Amino acid sequence: MTEKSLKSFTITKRIAKHGNQAIIVLPSLLKNELKPKTIVKLTIDIIREAGDE
Repeated sequence: MTEKSLKSFTITKRIAKHGNQAIIVLPSLLKNELKPKTIVKLTIDIIREAGDE
């Protein structure tokens, strides 16, 4: 794989709740880019802690 074939997306999201789990919901416009078996690198940077609002 060459550097030119890599794609990068930056998304700022609020963590959602699903039952007892915290989840990140990805925009549906990425569904064609993030197909099953695709390997991604996910980095999480906390911008604001919960309760700081």
